[in-house]
Amino acid sequence: MREIITSAQNQKIKEIIRLRKPRERKKQDLIIVEGWQEIGLARQAGLEITELFFCQDFAGSKKIEDLPEEKLAPVVPTVFTKISYRENPDGFLALAKPKYPTLEKVKLNKNPLIIILESLEKPGNLGAILRSADAAGVDAVIVADPKTDIYNPNVIRASLGTVFTNQVAAAGAEEIKKWLAKNKIKSFAATPEAKKLYTEANYKGAAAIIMGEEHPGLSKDWLKNASEKIRIPMAGKIDSLNVSVSTAIILFEAIRKRKKK
Repeated sequence: MREIITSAQNQKIKEIIRLRKPRERKKQDLIIVEGWQEIGLARQAGLEITELFFCQDFAGSKKIEDLPEEKLAPVVPTVFTKISYRENPDGFLALAKPKYPTLEKVKLNKNPLIIILESLEKPGNLGAILRSADAAGVDAVIVADPKTDIYNPNVIRASLGTVFTNQVAAAGAEEIKKWLAKNKIKSFAATPEAKKLYTEANYKGAAAIIMGEEHPGLSKDWLKNASEKIRIPMAGKIDSLNVSVSTAIILFEAIRKRKKK
């Protein structure tokens, strides 16, 4: 184990701070994974941990096993607070080599259920959707024309590490549409303008739920190419919900319908 890091001016600490920028993560081919559970899920997914920074004062009795001594970097609480994204850190932060699966490498079962997200910008929304996807056991989450890095530290935090338990791929809209057609996957596009309620749709068979950002919604091109358009009924003054909430509502209705004989 290396000597404990006591200064925020340490070069390694400065490198972690720089990795908060997407450009730097891509340049160094490294991501930040914070949290004991999240690091465990990343390792289970096969990601290589290059360094583990930990603070014993925050970690308590928790440990991360089987990492070589040279990869362990102890830090004092004031330094760990500097690199942490959390108000109440648990004392574990790792640097890892990311994996970016391509669309063609996504594995589908015989009757897949997919979530497609168009151009989501907010990491918190993507993270929350990944939690729902993990809970529902969907085959994959596909991000079309992404506006946020799927390994943004806030995506990892909001997803509680389920960004590593889901099959997640990013691709352009046209590539995804061809992939849907190739795999004979029926698509359900969510829009307030739809006539059909989400409870009236038949999600049995290979299906994809397509969601857009809550303010602009899905683009005309996605709506035009969808197999069906569906909506969630709204009784209040606004016509939409947060995209992560809307996705969860439609997703679990689809699960219910698919299980119903």
